Amino acid sequence: MIPVTEFRQFSEQQPAFRVLKPWWDVFTDYLSVAMLMIGVFGCTLQVMQDKIICLPKRVQPSQNHSSVSNVSQAVASTTPLPPPKPSPPNPATVEMKGLKTDLDLQQYSFINQMCYERALHWYAKYFPYLVLIHTLVFMLCSNFWFKFPGSSSKIEHFISILGKCFDSPWTTRALSEVSGEDSEEKDNRKNNMSRSNTVQSGPEGSLVNSPSLKSIPEKFVVDKSTAGALDKKEGEQAKALFEKVKKFRLHVEEGDILYAMYVRQTVLKVIKFLIIIGYNSALVSKVQFTVDCNVDIQDMTGYKNFSCNHTMAHLFSKLSFCYLCFVSIYGLTCLYTLYWLFYRSLREYSFEYVRQETGIDDIPDVKNDFAFMLHMIDQYDPLYSKRFAVFLSEVSENKLKQLNLNNEWTPDKLRQKLQTNAHNRLELPLIMLSGLPDTVFEITELQSLKLEIIKNVMIPATIAQLDNLQELSLHQCSVKIHSAALSFLKENLKVLSVKFDDMRELPPWMYGLRNLEELYLVGSLSHDISKNVTLESLRDLKSLKILSIKSNVSKIPQAVVDVSSHLQKMCIHNDGTKLVMLNNLKKMTNLTELELVHCDLERIPHAVFSLLSLQELDLKENNLKSIEEIVSFQHLRKLTVLKLWHNGITYIPEHIKKLTSLERLAFSHNKIEVLPSHLFLCNKIRYLDLSYNDIRFIPPEIGVLQSLQYFSITCNKVESLPDELYFCKKLKTLKIGKNSLSILSPKIGNLLFLSYLDVKGENIRFQNIVRILIMNNVLHLETEPSLF
Repeated sequence: MIPVTEFRQFSEQQPAFRVLKPWWDVFTDYLSVAMLMIGVFGCTLQVMQDKIICLPKRVQPSQNHSSVSNVSQAVASTTPLPPPKPSPPNPATVEMKGLKTDLDLQQYSFINQMCYERALHWYAKYFPYLVLIHTLVFMLCSNFWFKFPGSSSKIEHFISILGKCFDSPWTTRALSEVSGEDSEEKDNRKNNMSRSNTVQSGPEGSLVNSPSLKSIPEKFVVDKSTAGALDKKEGEQAKALFEKVKKFRLHVEEGDILYAMYVRQTVLKVIKFLIIIGYNSALVSKVQFTVDCNVDIQDMTGYKNFSCNHTMAHLFSKLSFCYLCFVSIYGLTCLYTLYWLFYRSLREYSFEYVRQETGIDDIPDVKNDFAFMLHMIDQYDPLYSKRFAVFLSEVSENKLKQLNLNNEWTPDKLRQKLQTNAHNRLELPLIMLSGLPDTVFEITELQSLKLEIIKNVMIPATIAQLDNLQELSLHQCSVKIHSAALSFLKENLKVLSVKFDDMRELPPWMYGLRNLEELYLVGSLSHDISKNVTLESLRDLKSLKILSIKSNVSKIPQAVVDVSSHLQKMCIHNDGTKLVMLNNLKKMTNLTELELVHCDLERIPHAVFSLLSLQELDLKENNLKSIEEIVSFQHLRKLTVLKLWHNGITYIPEHIKKLTSLERLAFSHNKIEVLPSHLFLCNKIRYLDLSYNDIRFIPPEIGVLQSLQYFSITCNKVESLPDELYFCKKLKTLKIGKNSLSILSPKIGNLLFLSYLDVKGENIRFQNIVRILIMNNVLHLETEPSLF
């Protein structure tokens, strides 16, 4: 007998493939084994036992007495002779009597073979082999998509990744602890699901335990202390697994060969089932126990008619009915499979249930081969697809990155990066990280947080631990924020700086920071006036005092006008884009400082003259050539600082003498050749910068500036300094380098407060008084080493 174990390879796939075998495939596999056993059993009986047994038939005596002698003998042999008169019985012996045929054993064997081939119906002869062949075809069809070259590689890759995802400690952690930042989204989710367990909230507002995971078997849920202790190696492995899943998804979603192959093999099985049922139902009656055999072998055996017994007929008949039952069940199962394949769309798989259960809302739906395999997985065990969904979620991936980031950036390491910024605040700069470490919020002394080129920043509720935080800088960062964190920032944040390449990087929550005092925006807005819809309203920023926009706006944004009534300082750095329509400046009645830098202005805007509270005006890097309008500044009684540097101004009008309140005046980097004496009638000037011009002569009236502390004429064409300059007793900084000076008056010693002297590029030999001041550390000298 052939052992059934020889056919095990046809009925059993590799154990890993079981996850892609739904219940109907498993059921039909068992049916195939049962049908295979019927075929094997029938074939074994065919080989081991006699197939058919035949005996000659009795015929009536022939009435033709003129037949040939051999025929007479043949008839005589078949016609029994008259029995002899009985002799007296011998009580000691009993004689056996029967039909005498004069056939030997080999003739019977020959007759059996001839009748088996000629008289027995082919279905009765080959039934076991048909069962065996049909069953093997069913088995091959059921497993063909596992072996087809176009699908086997995808399936093997999918199963290997699926196993790693299922066994990953990160998957267990992600499903055991639903994310904290999604908690508020759950609260707002429509039609909240009723929960039997109470959700425990931690101090951060995050969900500690999720009752939605109660359907997960206990063997898959680990202790929280174990889940939280994901070591660095496991974290890196999970990170690499995320990348593999992404690449695999891109690959398998390109086509649907798996789905098409599975449909074809199922259709083939249905067709074969119909064929088997059709011809077997018609031929099963041909399996008969008694068979009449008429073969022309009288020359060899002397007989023509035989009656044969098919020894396996009764058993084969029962086996055929049993086989038909199995095939019928098999076929009905295949019909159900077709119904399942066509009734629902298997080319798209939605994780809607998983999203609702876990709170991981960004799990994307998948399609084509990926979707089909996940549908098959669901038939095996939905837990597999649930755990696999973790690796399709960017939120889950970001949490893993966050965990690795926290392990890398410890609080001690972050404290080493602390520094003092320009606002004299303790600042922590973080550049080009994969996220924002949670350990940042353990540095309670932090006053300023600077984030640069960090994608997908999530500011959690734990930022409330930073009681001293007042300043936040976001440079090319896309930021989301927890509601509790937003409440904290609304109350505590004083300074916000945002540098962006895309308008989408502008945080929408910044418009609600009611206690914000300083806002700095750096990025590209709109060139076109008609399309200048760039910023939302800033009217809710009731405390905003300073607004700086470094962009390319063509007019003052309406959002700025919303805060014009309480704005004190506004800076617009326009990168060369012409700024027009400046009438809105008149609404900024409380403005004390105004900077219009690189705005392609050709005239001083008339709207500026309406700002009666203005104290400082900076018009750097424009195209100013004439400043005759400067006379209107006399109405600005509080104006003390005027910076007209980096322009093309050729002369200073005499009207400047009316600006008697000026204390700081900057005319550097222009084309001024002559200094009017009326300039020095502004006797309150403490800071005067005339560097990088074409000035040849310094008027002696400079001695009137008794409050002068800073004076620079660097890079001009001055040949000598007036002695009146040394009457400015309060002068602390004097820059006269890169001119045409040849001598420095000894009267410089009268400048008792002089602490900085710049004579670079001048061929001047210094007097003893200068040497003494330098040696006594009173004077810092910037000059060529050879001149001292």
